[in-house]
Amino acid sequence: MSLTMNDKVLAEVFGPSEGVGLRVKQAALVIFGIAVLAIAAKIRVPMWPVPITMGTFAVLTIGAAYGPRLGLATMAGYLLVGVMGFDVFAGSSAEVSGLAYMMGGTGGYLVGYVLATVALGYAARRSWDRTLLGMALALIVGNVLIYLPGLAWLSALYSDASFSQILAWGLTPFLVGDVLKLALAALLVPGIWTLIGRART
Repeated sequence: MSLTMNDKVLAEVFGPSEGVGLRVKQAALVIFGIAVLAIAAKIRVPMWPVPITMGTFAVLTIGAAYGPRLGLATMAGYLLVGVMGFDVFAGSSAEVSGLAYMMGGTGGYLVGYVLATVALGYAARRSWDRTLLGMALALIVGNVLIYLPGLAWLSALYSDASFSQILAWGLTPFLVGDVLKLALAALLVPGIWTLIGRART
């Protein structure tokens, strides 16, 4: 079934829509998305009680902008680059990277990144990203999908820790920053759609 303007995601509005041109565009978007994810993971904004990293913001907005399939391809490429040992994650470094780092405390959150990317892509395919409320709801779902496997993985790694301790390590310090990042994404993506609509009228 051909796409209409109502079921397109942002990445499908611009550039070629078929043939070789489309494949080249998609490859360029995947490479660009991997670079954005890697850079965003390293951005640290001072905030109480812990600094904000922009990784989840990039994950959620790329999911919405790219759609489920291209978003998943981009996330798979990002994780593959990480497996190869490149320093592309928020807590990785030249000394601690690759699969060993990914199997540590951050492993569940990386699984959540994949789930959230696909969820935001499907939400965007259904035009949730066109309005502030729809985008906000999609972002909340995406954030939950990041935290569920993240906290479950921490619980498995630190089985002697209490549930409240797991939450204190892996959830509560990040909630203030998450609210700010979700608010920014909820404004950004529908705002771009509004600009596109004005440009086409």
